[in-house]
Amino acid sequence: MNAHTQPPSRLSTRRAGPGLRTLRLGFVPLTDAAPLLVAEAIGLFDSVGLKVSLSAEHGWAALRDKLAFGALDAAHLLGPMPIALAAGLDGVKAKVTVAAGLAVNGNTITISKELAEEVGPFRHPLSATAFAAAIRRRQGRGAAEVKLAVVFPYSSHNYLLRYWLAKGGLDPDRDLRLVVVPPTLVAKALQDGVIDGFCAGEPWGSHAAALGAGRIALATGDIWPNHPEKVLALRSDYAEREPEPAAAATAAIIAAARWLDDPENHTEAVKILRKRAFPGLERSTIAAAFEGRAMDTELRNPLRFRGATLPRPEQAAWWLRQMRHWGHVPPYVTDAEALAPWQQDLWRAAATRLREAEPPAAPQPPADLPETLGQ
Repeated sequence: MNAHTQPPSRLSTRRAGPGLRTLRLGFVPLTDAAPLLVAEAIGLFDSVGLKVSLSAEHGWAALRDKLAFGALDAAHLLGPMPIALAAGLDGVKAKVTVAAGLAVNGNTITISKELAEEVGPFRHPLSATAFAAAIRRRQGRGAAEVKLAVVFPYSSHNYLLRYWLAKGGLDPDRDLRLVVVPPTLVAKALQDGVIDGFCAGEPWGSHAAALGAGRIALATGDIWPNHPEKVLALRSDYAEREPEPAAAATAAIIAAARWLDDPENHTEAVKILRKRAFPGLERSTIAAAFEGRAMDTELRNPLRFRGATLPRPEQAAWWLRQMRHWGHVPPYVTDAEALAPWQQDLWRAAATRLREAEPPAAPQPPADLPETLGQ
């Protein structure tokens, strides 16, 4: 362990008793799961006396169900997913507490080579109007319906992609087809021609580009700069029953985010992710996000970690408004109920231990879509 992988001295905290049950923590293999994987690999969980069992899941539905039904105590979740759990969408209801954000930005929209040719020459980021014009041309020729994949119905990917399509004048539910493909499978689905494009977290856009399967058109950070991405969510009953381990886990994640934003640690971070999450990928593909790229494309708003850690209900409210706009949340679910998972007590307790300053105010989300759009 080199100097840059030593746990920060301020992270030490009261160790939990020997009877502490192992914290069962789930994740989906994505670059923005790095705070969890780093916290385990460089001993941050150990330094706060936590026993943690990390469990990789290859789809969001499986991860959601394991958290909701008690097979996991905590998880790396999509930003809108706590809203879906609070509202009981798809018949799955659970009380979770968002302890920390894990990252900002980090997703790319990748389109097939054929669809890129249809669009014509463009510079990154591809404009919504140029993409819409290509879809209209295809429709005019009677070509096959374009299929774009998102990783889960209640995801930042779905709502940011929908927002971008609608800003270009397309109705995502009528002018093309949105399908769900787990993030680990999107690159192969694009390569095999099953889909025409996808919105997914890194490294999967870079992987698809490396395979020659498609071209990165834009990043979701081009739609909402520095938007919140994944969160660390704990089952609320665990957080209430085990307040010390819950705060300790949050402190370890904040410390990991701090470590990840130090460029001197990026080489080590890539090694950790390749070993724990992406053993079949090239190092350069994994490294792209840490270097502010998506394959060979420089990103204006790259993946970052530390500034994301404070969970902000006002940002989550934008996800909720999008979910309401597209008819995904029943009107009887109140805003207070849907946003109840976003609490800052755990973050503030953890930040006090670390002497972590509150991150700067987050950027404002995009303006809401007109109410009639897509209805």
